[in-house]
Amino acid sequence: MSRSTQGFTLIELMVVVVMIAIVATIAIPSYQEYVRRSNLAAAQQEMQKIAALLERHRSRNFSYSGFALKGTADSKGPYYDVANASDTVLLLPLNSSSGSQKYTLDLSLNTQDWAIKASSADSNNYSLLLTSTGFRCKNKTTNNIDFTTCGTGSETW
Repeated sequence: MSRSTQGFTLIELMVVVVMIAIVATIAIPSYQEYVRRSNLAAAQQEMQKIAALLERHRSRNFSYSGFALKGTADSKGPYYDVANASDTVLLLPLNSSSGSQKYTLDLSLNTQDWAIKASSADSNNYSLLLTSTGFRCKNKTTNNIDFTTCGTGSETW
């Protein structure tokens, strides 16, 4: 009577563990970069949507004054009916709570021009600036961005 053994040897198990580790070291950073790009694209899209709303507001009122992201009944709004919006600040993704947001959009406006600054919560992702003159830039150093420029090391988007 011959007896056959069943199962895996230690070497076979170690080879599988090493292969899984190699795949994980490639897949996890790639996925993180994909998520960053996705969040960046969502912020860019929302900034362009706000820019379109601002231009529509100006064409109706001949001024940017009076525009509010959240708005009230008498301020020609609300443009955003979400809990995390105020008159000049919007957290992304929409309906995220403070602390869980990926981007914070700040709006600065006067009667003739405006600027939208998107600050990333992830230090490895870009923060953005969009102005009424069409100036668009991004920078990974959030502190370099104000409402007029992206500072040193910036790129256009």
